[in-house]
Amino acid sequence: MATRTPPAGIKIIAQNRRARHEYEILQTLEAGIVLLGSEVKALREGRANLGDSYAEIKRGEVWLLKMHIGPYEMANRLNHEPFRRRKLLLNRREIRKLEPKMDDVGLTLVPLKIYFKFGKVKVDLALGRGKKLYDKRHDKAKRDVDRQMAKNLGRRD
Repeated sequence: MATRTPPAGIKIIAQNRRARHEYEILQTLEAGIVLLGSEVKALREGRANLGDSYAEIKRGEVWLLKMHIGPYEMANRLNHEPFRRRKLLLNRREIRKLEPKMDDVGLTLVPLKIYFKFGKVKVDLALGRGKKLYDKRHDKAKRDVDRQMAKNLGRRD
């Protein structure tokens, strides 16, 4: 499988690969994020982890929780807290569309990746439904079959 290169002006900082395995992605959207200066500099060094992070809507605002941004070495006492809540920047209209979907049982907002887009930090959010174990097995079996078919087709040429 060839790796995709991001379009010009976009530099991916971190990806949550586990999210696509754990969740069935129903919808994706791009959001800005409110950060401190030391957080931006730490992101430029690639010190981000989206492992267990998720987003929630509280009082008409979207917040990103449990995202780890490592400390920036040069910030000393003015450094940020690595696991603090971070506000996501979405239009009111987008938030109003998400709220009823979030009330459905089993749906959650999961960040897929965080990246720089023309100098601004952006987050790809996905509205996803948690997969059951048998769904994960089915996806893995399908991937294996597709891989085997591609391998066999490659031998014939």
